[in-house]
Amino acid sequence: MSSFLAALLTYPFLSMALLAGGLSAIAGGIIGAYVVTKRIAFISGSISHSVLAGVGLSIFLARCYNITILSPLMGALIVGILSAFLAGWIYLSCRERQDSALAAIWSVGMALGILFLAKSPGFSVELSNFLIGNILWVQRSDLALLALLDGIILITVFFLHQRFAAICFDETQATLQGIRVKSLYFLLLTLIAITTVILMQVVGIILVLTALTLPSATAGLFTKTLSGMMWLGVLIGLACMFFGLFLAYTWNFPVGATIALTAGCAYGIALGMKSKRIGKRGI
Repeated sequence: MSSFLAALLTYPFLSMALLAGGLSAIAGGIIGAYVVTKRIAFISGSISHSVLAGVGLSIFLARCYNITILSPLMGALIVGILSAFLAGWIYLSCRERQDSALAAIWSVGMALGILFLAKSPGFSVELSNFLIGNILWVQRSDLALLALLDGIILITVFFLHQRFAAICFDETQATLQGIRVKSLYFLLLTLIAITTVILMQVVGIILVLTALTLPSATAGLFTKTLSGMMWLGVLIGLACMFFGLFLAYTWNFPVGATIALTAGCAYGIALGMKSKRIGKRGI
């Protein structure tokens, strides 16, 4: 551990990676609590995987036509928000067939992204970085964008948390209370898209859903309030980011996969602890 802490002070890329992980944990812990509570992980997965289309398009335009106005992160953000609105419309309008429609968003988005990347020079490296993550390549401009997106999430949740909580627990009751359920639902999915882009920088597109749900799901085993799940989820996410980065540095593992595996282990341990407590009460 001492060598890792020394490396954090010595190598700027490592300290920036840790900072990016921290920003991601904040967004993931807060928005992940809504995702877990409302049980919309599959919708979130559709959004998170579809962003590859935006990444692929931005790289294709830059490599083949020298159009650099659209960065991979911005491309992912735009497509993520569009996918969020499409997923929201499907959820509200086509509930009987929503699984198939959401799976189509998931698969078509990834397919388009792979096609764009396949037509871009050097696509294999880019594809690997965005699919499994490469937090060690985070630049200062990326950190600035991540901080801005985190700020948008925090400000929105600060003002609308009670209304988001209402639609997460009971949409019918929220409607009777005069809450604009549909508008808030679309806004919540937009925040999920923003969080997806933040987490994509750390763990990659494939593992975004893990980083988005597991810290909050782990927190939900220890607290019964939504706000408690949020803040405990942030702390668990920060711990997973730190220890995942530490293990990856120590054993030369892929960083994104190691962070996701750390989150999975934390959830497994917490689940075992809760099962043990329940077993003792039963006895």
